[in-house]
Amino acid sequence: MFFTYLRRELRRRRKAALVVASGLALGIALVIIVSSVSSGMSKAQDKVLESLYGLGTDMTVTKAAAAQGSSSQRPRFEFDAKDSDDDSTQSNDRVMVQGFQTLASTTVDKVGKQNGVADTVGGLSLTVMKVDGQFKRGEFKQDESGSTGNQGGPGGGQGGSGQPQGQVQGGGASFDVNSYTVYGTDVTKQDLGPLTSSKITKGRTFKATETDAKVAVVDASYAKEKKLAVGKTVTVSGTKYKIVGVSTADSGDAAANLYIPLKQAQTLADAKNKVTTVYVKAADSQQIDHVKSAIQKNISGTTVTTSADLADTVSGSLSTASDLASSVGKWLSIAVLIAAFLVAGLLTSSAVSRRVREFGTLKALGWKSGRVTRQVVGEALVNGLMGGVLGIAVGLAGAYVVTAISPTLTAQLGGSGGGGMLGGPGMAGPGRQAAAKSLDIALTAPVSLSIILIAVALAVAGGLIAGAFGGWRASRLRPADALRRVE
Repeated sequence: MFFTYLRRELRRRRKAALVVASGLALGIALVIIVSSVSSGMSKAQDKVLESLYGLGTDMTVTKAAAAQGSSSQRPRFEFDAKDSDDDSTQSNDRVMVQGFQTLASTTVDKVGKQNGVADTVGGLSLTVMKVDGQFKRGEFKQDESGSTGNQGGPGGGQGGSGQPQGQVQGGGASFDVNSYTVYGTDVTKQDLGPLTSSKITKGRTFKATETDAKVAVVDASYAKEKKLAVGKTVTVSGTKYKIVGVSTADSGDAAANLYIPLKQAQTLADAKNKVTTVYVKAADSQQIDHVKSAIQKNISGTTVTTSADLADTVSGSLSTASDLASSVGKWLSIAVLIAAFLVAGLLTSSAVSRRVREFGTLKALGWKSGRVTRQVVGEALVNGLMGGVLGIAVGLAGAYVVTAISPTLTAQLGGSGGGGMLGGPGMAGPGRQAAAKSLDIALTAPVSLSIILIAVALAVAGGLIAGAFGGWRASRLRPADALRRVE
């Protein structure tokens, strides 16, 4: 009887049911779209962080910044004196630790022993400045214009002082400065750190046995610029490295132009048993703040930067859009949902008022107030579910449109100088220009199962709220009310 009457009443009042369902659908669709866009923002931000930190890295440990200004930290280039007739090219490399701040390699093990740390790996970030060029001695040319007061004698063509008159022409120096980044990676642990943000597209990655081998993996963009390829060699400060692989960054710029084994990097920079950054993977992503506190407490003189800290430095349209989605979008969704629930409740209550004679007659025939209330709530619940289905369909369509359009957002990292607040390849620091470049990220709007379940729950909640309004109104009706409506 319940379902028969329910089906009949919904057919009779299709327009009213559609109005209630449409209002709920609008609020639910907006929630789905805003939630999916927010999820897309989060994924876009993760891509930015992974392009700098590396996949799986939760935090980095670097040495606390020291006072700058020491002249010993400034790059110096020395060239041999050449004979005036020798115009050969001179070259000089300067290998510098990026940021000039290093930690002892033992710090990697100390960090790894802290509670909540799943894995650690150390890396050494270097900047290489290469100067190539040549000096050219000028040529002295005698003045042939002559001088009337000093001609005719043995010293003709000379001034009164007895010195040749003329000028030096030509000469000077022409030098080209090339700066690039080198990252020393621990080849025994390649599943953590910046290199994980790139894929090997040609050749191979390092072997675990190549801890001190003269091999290198080159970034694809840098390889194209310098015409490097697998099998060729690249020279860094007089040492030749065989290129065994070419890597391509998954998003944004690569962490470094060149990757070599950690020991080789330490040798080049004269930084034996030193690292610039310790990359940390937490055992539990929910305990990152506790792990950070433990490291700072137990290992003095270090700066710990988490992914959340790094996210706070992201600026550009990605940051702006993320703020809008999390603030304006969230409150707009809440406001629309509240309005939809209230409108559904008022419309249901109004519909009950127009059915006074019907419900009064039913009560006169023996229906109890509870049965009438259940009937009204059942109708409202069905309207809510219809609104949920319609809202999910509209929400999915909106999310699909956002993904299909894939608007491009820019993300830029603002860093401090010196050692780089974020402390590693790809972070702010001397010689690392890529960190100041904007990264273009395509926005998507993924819809997860949890969002769908939330939409269903909202549909049920909307139906129950509307049913509560109508049920309360129906429970107050009396059979006498129906008799008064009889004409």
